[in-house]
Amino acid sequence: MRFIIIFGPPAVGKMAVGKELSKRTGFKLLHNHMTIELLIQLFDHGTPKFLKLNSEFRMRIFEEAATSDLSGFIFTYVWDLSLQEEKDYVELISNLFLKNKWEVYYVELKASLEERLKRNKTKVRLIEKPSKRDTKLSEERLIAMDAKHKMNTDGEFYYQNNYLKIVNTDLTVAETVEKIVNAFGFS
Repeated sequence: MRFIIIFGPPAVGKMAVGKELSKRTGFKLLHNHMTIELLIQLFDHGTPKFLKLNSEFRMRIFEEAATSDLSGFIFTYVWDLSLQEEKDYVELISNLFLKNKWEVYYVELKASLEERLKRNKTKVRLIEKPSKRDTKLSEERLIAMDAKHKMNTDGEFYYQNNYLKIVNTDLTVAETVEKIVNAFGFS
């Protein structure tokens, strides 16, 4: 049983790669906007109620998945690598799976800002993520997040085992997934 966290900045292709990896392997996918899009219909993004529910919904999903008979589970996440509380969160969810005898994998995606700004407007992204349909606002937020948060590693990653960094600026989704499948022996 395998738990894969795909992380990187907004519009790097986490959801697209997660969907294709899910198709290829049969692993289930929880992309980060699945809970976000539900909750922003009720509470403004970033408000205490939104944050509480988003965290609780995801945690319950992780708890159930970790004790299930699923062969694999994929989660996509925008991770600010400079914040200890976000590292603690990733460690917490990873440990849920590890204690249930799952293998945990970390896939970091990195692409140029120019490419991510193009991807920010793709049809699939806008269908799956209604909150991104105001592309001007979404673009402004993407640029602001890049300036404020560290969402890619500069050197070594916290976890050396089962870790793969892919610069996917010039790669298709299928090529990126192929690299993941080959690196970890997924079928």
